[in-house]
Amino acid sequence: MWNKIRRLFVIKTRFEACLIIYALGVGAMARGMAYLDHYPGIGGKLLLVACSGSVFLAGAKIFDCLRYEQAAKAAAASQPAT
Repeated sequence: MWNKIRRLFVIKTRFEACLIIYALGVGAMARGMAYLDHYPGIGGKLLLVACSGSVFLAGAKIFDCLRYEQAAKAAAASQPAT
């Protein structure tokens, strides 16, 4: 039972990763726009850029981890059972 629930929170495919990155991007841009309203001028613009940059970094990390997990799974599957 708990394994079924736990599997819901595991990113298994690139499509799922893209959906999560999209959601992160929408939230970050909403937060960045709030920063622009709250801190007019260069400070708000820098915070907006920081919000978008964090999504790029998180997305790259998600894709790297997904690629690593798939490669590890493929390597484990190719190992002969002893």
